[in-house]
Formats: sequence, C-alpha cells, structure tokens
Amino acid sequence: FQIATKDPLNPIKQDVKKGKLRYVANVFPHKGYIWNYGAIPQTWEDPGHKDENTGCCGDNDPIDVCEIGSKVCCRGEVIKVKVLGTLALIDEGETDWKIIAINVEDPEAGNYNDINDVRRMKPGYLEATVDWFRRYKVPDGKPENQFAFNGEFKDKDFAVNVIKSTHEHWKALIAKKTDGGEINCTNLTVSDSPFCCSQECAKATVDAAPPCKAANPIPPEVDKWFYYQKN
Repeated sequence: FQIATKDPLNPIKQDVKKGKLRYVANVFPHKGYIWNYGAIPQTWEDPGHKDENTGCCGDNDPIDVCEIGSKVCCRGEVIKVKVLGTLALIDEGETDWKIIAINVEDPEAGNYNDINDVRRMKPGYLEATVDWFRRYKVPDGKPENQFAFNGEFKDKDFAVNVIKSTHEHWKALIAKKTDGGEINCTNLTVSDSPFCCSQECAKATVDAAPPCKAANPIPPEVDKWFYYQKN
C-alpha cells in the first residue's frame, strides 16, 4: 500500500504494477516487511533536486519510515515516532531515504535515542534492514539496490536534517514554487496554499469515489519464498 500522490487528497491505495495488485516478495529469510513501513506526511523527495550527500535526485515521494517498535500497526494508522537514524537507499538511480524510528508509545522507546541504541538493543536488525532493501526487488527481475555511504546508517541528527530538508521541498511544492508534475496537491490544511480546498470540496471528492467492491482473493504466490545466492 502507498500514498497515491497523483489522486485527489492522496488516499492510501494498494499499488498496481502491470495491471496487477502488487505484493512484497518474501526473500529468505524475510517474510514480508520486518518493521512497520510508512511515510512522513508533509515531506517530498524532489526529483529535480540532487542530494548533496548521495549525488542522486529524489524519488518523487514522501520520505519513508521503518518503525521498529513491538506493535504491528494497522494500515493507515497515524503514530508519533522518535527519529533514530537513516539509511540512504539508491533505488534505480534515485535517492530514497529510509528513516529508522520507534513509536513514542512503545514500552521500550525510552531505551532508544540514536541509531547505536538499535544496534545494541536489537543485534542484527540493522544488517537485516540493509539486506531487505538490497534484495527485495530481485524477484521482479531487477538488480540489487545500492546504497550511499556503503550501506552505513547515519545518526539521529543527520536523519532530522534530512527530514527538515524534505519538508522544505514539500513546502515549495504545496506553495506552487516547485513544479510537482502529476502530483495532486489538493489539501484542506495549508490555508495559504493555492491548492487549498474547502471541506465541501473535499467531501464531494470523497463522495465521488467509486464504492469499494468485494476484495480480490489473495493470490497464492503472496506466500511464496524466494531464495538466491547473495552477491
């Protein structure tokens, strides 16, 4: 599931590739996602901006978050997190930051204040995170993903600066100072944005959406395991 940035009001929808619903592959030893995977609203990785750290432009999406707490969150759940660090994924030549964070309401949240705490409290978890992102697209016939900084995680302060930077890019986008291309910037909350709409307009947009039909059956290949030799 992803934020549908091209749709009015940016709903959360299941991704579709080549006319089929998209599911994440299970690349041994990882079954599905190994964290709560989400995004930080009001951020944007600008495809027209070359990141000074990675040398690559943004991926045109909000910044991604890997929340490492003990609770498995519900789809679409909004939570407050403590930022711990970041990983710089290079996905098909684009910068795709992955923020490592923990739910502030997690019972162990007080033990986590920076990326080294993750390494201390959850041995092997950061290495598994790099491995997951490196290989998750291989079953689709794509090459392994690459990373800036040789796959090393950056600390909390670095991560916070990345978030601030992508928030500034979002502010330029929502103020129409940057061309967002096909991104739909219609919103209810940024009063000085030229894309701001009324509650009535937003309700009409939601009401005009087609009704949900019965869910498609989950295909059996969703539970298929993929194995391959690491490079």
